[in-house]
Amino acid sequence: MVRPRKRPTLREVAEATGLSTAAVSYALRGTHVSKETEERVRKAAAELGYEAEPIARALAGGRTSMVGVLAGDLQDLWQQQLMAAIGRELLAGDRYALILDAGGDPQRELALAKQLRDQRVDGLLVSPVDPSAAGWAPIAEAVPVVSIGDSLRRARTAGEVLFDNRAGIDAVLEYLTGLGHRRVTVLTPTGPSTPDRPADVYVREAAGRLGIIAEVLPCDQELGEATAVARRVLGGGGPGGTTPTAVFCFSDSIAYGVYAAAAEASLAVGRDVSVVGFDDHPVSRVLTPPLTTLDWGLAGIAEEAARLAVAAIEGRRVRCKRMLCAPRLSERGSAVRV
Repeated sequence: MVRPRKRPTLREVAEATGLSTAAVSYALRGTHVSKETEERVRKAAAELGYEAEPIARALAGGRTSMVGVLAGDLQDLWQQQLMAAIGRELLAGDRYALILDAGGDPQRELALAKQLRDQRVDGLLVSPVDPSAAGWAPIAEAVPVVSIGDSLRRARTAGEVLFDNRAGIDAVLEYLTGLGHRRVTVLTPTGPSTPDRPADVYVREAAGRLGIIAEVLPCDQELGEATAVARRVLGGGGPGGTTPTAVFCFSDSIAYGVYAAAAEASLAVGRDVSVVGFDDHPVSRVLTPPLTTLDWGLAGIAEEAARLAVAAIEGRRVRCKRMLCAPRLSERGSAVRV
């Protein structure tokens, strides 16, 4: 049996160069030694096939090159797309995304955030389920945190990439009101434990200003669950007991459930019921009819969130730590005049 080759050690590099192990360690990190010594050590290490053990290197340097990325709910297809984009941005800078899913549960979200902190990630990007939770404050004290979507109001974050939810909600409800809709059902992933998220509050404010009825219902983002909720809404099973003329969904993933329920009921989206989404997932463009929705500029969000996180990790000051993303209404064929 062929025995596996023994991994070269730091001591062997030291013996090959006639230096101490401490001097070799410094040279491999590029600190406290001359350029000539650094080059001599690196050459010897390459000839021996020596590679620094990653965990030891992280402990010595105080960094792991791992960045936690905590998604609010990966059942949302747009969040999947965003997390993947953030991972690519981090990888371009030789950092690695450790992506976890809170599954829409605020308690699970904080538990996972604490685990990432305890595992010594260099930074944490989070799309929060409950941005008002007090538990964010100690986490942000221990690790640089960048919030995406909503502000962590009780925590001192390293940066924020926020969605102008008020502008988005106003744009959609004004658009639907202009088409003659007076009763709109709003389907939101917000659960009973997080009832005061800004977007949900803005719906009530905008509806009162516009003089329309907007009934807000919680809705899971998983397709089967979203379809079941939409089935009740389209069948007149909402809080008002009547069928709305329009359904406004706080994610395109939820809107796909409305499409499915409408098909089951032999209702035509864009004729019998109007549907509007919230985040312009690519699938929305190939539906029949294509979904009217909001475009938030996903690529720019991922780039800015990663930039803020890396700057905080490296201790670099940035001129602006807060970016407010304004949406653009992509009008297609799923909402019509009544």
